[in-house]
Amino acid sequence: MFVTSAFAQTAPEATETQEAPGAAPAGELHTETGVVHDDAHATGVFPPFDASTYPSQLLWLVITFGLFYLLMKKVIVPRLGGILEQRHDRIAQDLDEASRLKSEADAAVETYESELAAARSKAHTIGETAREAAKTKAAADRAAIEAELAEKLSAAEARISDIKAQAFAQVGAIAEETASAIVDQLIGAKANADEIKSAVAAASPKGA
Repeated sequence: MFVTSAFAQTAPEATETQEAPGAAPAGELHTETGVVHDDAHATGVFPPFDASTYPSQLLWLVITFGLFYLLMKKVIVPRLGGILEQRHDRIAQDLDEASRLKSEADAAVETYESELAAARSKAHTIGETAREAAKTKAAADRAAIEAELAEKLSAAEARISDIKAQAFAQVGAIAEETASAIVDQLIGAKANADEIKSAVAAASPKGA
């Protein structure tokens, strides 16, 4: 990369003479690449460590560092900054979106719980109302049935009393007819009606 003064001085001399293989004249050195150097300057020092090339190395170092600094400042750093800013904005947007979704989910859960509590309260109220209505209807139906049964029982008792009265009323006439028939059969003559009636009345429990 850098051209030293020793190389500049010995390069023309290498093209002037051509020696036989294996013979190296005094004051010249053949390297493996075929480049001839002067013995005074061929010290064998690695070029970056050669003190005579320090100024040019420093110059190129400053130029290279300046170009690299300008490249970093004008191209690489702005692009990295833009990428980081985009990622930061995207992360912030994602966090905001997650916060918004969490708020919506919390609101939905709260609304669901309140609606569920209202539905349970309404169902309990409806159940209590239906239970009370059923109790009232059952009591009314029972009272109506009991009143109907009492009315029927009273009517049955009145009818039984009428039947008993009619039966007792007819017992005397039946007994008189029966006694008259028996007397007729026994004595062969018709008995006196007044006597039979008196005898039946005397034999009946009421007359006793």
